[in-house]
Amino acid sequence: MSEYAACFDAALATAADAARVLDDAAAIEKMAAAVKSLAAARVAETGLWKQSGDRSAAHELARRTGTSIGQAKDAIETGCRLRDLAATAHAARRGELSAQQAAAITDAASADPAAEDRLLETARSGSLRALRGECARTKANVCDLEDRRRQIHERRYLRTWTDVDGAGHLHVRDNPEVIARMVVSVIPVRDRLVEVASEEGRGEVLEAHAADALHQIVCGDTSPATTGAVKLLARVDLAALLRGYPVGEETCELAGYGPVAVSALRDLIDTGDPFLAAVVTKGEEVVGVAHLGRRPTAHQRSALEWLYPTCAAEGCNALTFLEFDHRDDWAETHRTVFDLLDRLCHHHHGLKTRDGWGLVEGRGKRAFVPPDDPRHPRQPVQPAA
Repeated sequence: MSEYAACFDAALATAADAARVLDDAAAIEKMAAAVKSLAAARVAETGLWKQSGDRSAAHELARRTGTSIGQAKDAIETGCRLRDLAATAHAARRGELSAQQAAAITDAASADPAAEDRLLETARSGSLRALRGECARTKANVCDLEDRRRQIHERRYLRTWTDVDGAGHLHVRDNPEVIARMVVSVIPVRDRLVEVASEEGRGEVLEAHAADALHQIVCGDTSPATTGAVKLLARVDLAALLRGYPVGEETCELAGYGPVAVSALRDLIDTGDPFLAAVVTKGEEVVGVAHLGRRPTAHQRSALEWLYPTCAAEGCNALTFLEFDHRDDWAETHRTVFDLLDRLCHHHHGLKTRDGWGLVEGRGKRAFVPPDDPRHPRQPVQPAA
């Protein structure tokens, strides 16, 4: 590898060759990360790191590898967990999992070993964000959410630092419902700033306007109380809501923020701010409901926003300005059926409208394919062999 890297010149490679090298290099990087984690765990358990005078095994690893202490800690913990998770260890050694994927899976599968195969499949087919969301749900199903809420509250913090470029950073750690309330206060101000920028011909990214909105609110230039209501979407099983805690596969989540304690949801309901929309599994049924308007009803919108917190296209994590899409052209059917609705980002919606791309059959996150793909919904069904 040292010899190859020394003489590799990307400018001399064809696009196809560069793509193959990229895949091979990524696999090697993943294999090396797995080996590093296993070796780091061994160094940590033997105490060899103490000879360097470092504060901890993570500090010693961070210094030796030029990474952050947090990354070093994750590497050591992943190495320790891989010993008890044969399928994940096998996938990591084969270069099928990134360091981040391996860390997420080993963390969740250590809490619920029965979920290991399901999480590995999620890693193969979905994005890192989707995997982390599934890992969070897996851990939530086997832990006491009320106790977790108390622990997170006890360890909450607000930290600031300046990076090597001289830019200041702000990091808040708290319970999901707390962060959610902060975000929904920022969104209306952010959207108003986006409109102003558009009128002035400025094409700044959404995150830049969000930073400006937070600054205005914190510094008193804008009051969040006058910015209008933003919907915060929750899904909870009725039995869990009445009981006070979920059991088994029951759910209590905030869309985009993951599982929360039932008490957190009740606290949000009691505040009345922000506006909370709840999808209760035994509440009003929206699946299969149709009406003659082009836009989804309020119940359909809430259910769709829960089912698709991000773009329905597999691998796309876009979660703002999502557009409702009719699988069958509304101009032809004049019906809005929940089962035949998706949410797509502007990019993927455009590909569907202009170039005929489409989501494969099903619900939730799934592959988004060109019109010549045999999985495309408009392709003729192939006869069984």
